[in-house]
Amino acid sequence: MAAVFLVTLYEYSPLFYIAVVFTCFIVTTGLVLGWFGWDVPVILRNSEETQFNTRVFKKQMRQVKNPFGLEITNPSSASISTGITLTTDCLEDSLLTCYWGCSVQKLYEALQKHFYCFRISTPQALEDALYSEYLYQEQYFIKKDSKEEIYCQLPRDTKIEDFGTVPRSRYPLVALLTLADEDDREIYDIISMVSVIHIPDKTYKLSCRILYQYLLLAQGQFHDLKQLFMSANNNSTPSSNPSPEEKSIDQSLLEKAGLSESEVEPPEENSKDCVVCQNGSVNWVLLPCRHTCLCDGCVRYFQQCPMCRQFVQESFTLCSQKEQEKDKQKAL
Repeated sequence: MAAVFLVTLYEYSPLFYIAVVFTCFIVTTGLVLGWFGWDVPVILRNSEETQFNTRVFKKQMRQVKNPFGLEITNPSSASISTGITLTTDCLEDSLLTCYWGCSVQKLYEALQKHFYCFRISTPQALEDALYSEYLYQEQYFIKKDSKEEIYCQLPRDTKIEDFGTVPRSRYPLVALLTLADEDDREIYDIISMVSVIHIPDKTYKLSCRILYQYLLLAQGQFHDLKQLFMSANNNSTPSSNPSPEEKSIDQSLLEKAGLSESEVEPPEENSKDCVVCQNGSVNWVLLPCRHTCLCDGCVRYFQQCPMCRQFVQESFTLCSQKEQEKDKQKAL
């Protein structure tokens, strides 16, 4: 009966055919837009992203001035027997305190005490938190705005050649930077910086590098300072890169220590151009992979990092629009 009615309606009403075609068009259009999203071009998406149709959140950031700077000078020549040279760059007069053979457990207990109990703003505060669980200590005064090279070495009478096999109970070197003047501690949010440094020895020959850096705030928090990864520049000289044999050795040693190579990879010369359009300047950091590779115009089109394909949970800008306009005016 229904079929007879539809046939009769089709014969006597040409608008029925038009209505059916229009309805099919609306349904198809709705499915296509619902599948790919309203604001993302089809060419920039793949089949995996249909399961992750969530918006990428912009992380709220607060700008904080870090008065401390520390890096290793000529890490290839550093060792337990010959010592290490550190270069400091501080905005205020500071104290560099080096703890050789610092206990791993006591160090992280000290960081927890900074969060819950008392603030580690002086070398004495850290020494009390460590309960003197280190082998040797040396201290240097650092003048502000002066890149000084500090040579640190264990005394020969300690007769220490290595710190045992992995996993170790002691870090080879922990460097603490604190503000020398008490009044300066009221100015900065960051009151000290703890750097955990690996130094090669006879047992563990992983190349010298900074493993971790912790920024300690006056409010009691502490943050792990992470490196940002930018797109590599093709103009970098191949002579500065380690050989494949050295890379394989370092990789095996890192795996034994439970460290990821990307966490401690030395910085390369980087390009400041967006990896997508190759025109805009890089301004966005993607989390959690920490790749810095997109400009303001391209970041809204991606829910996956274009370099490692990891899904982006949060993102933040390196500088605001006002700062970018100031930089353009200075360039002109």
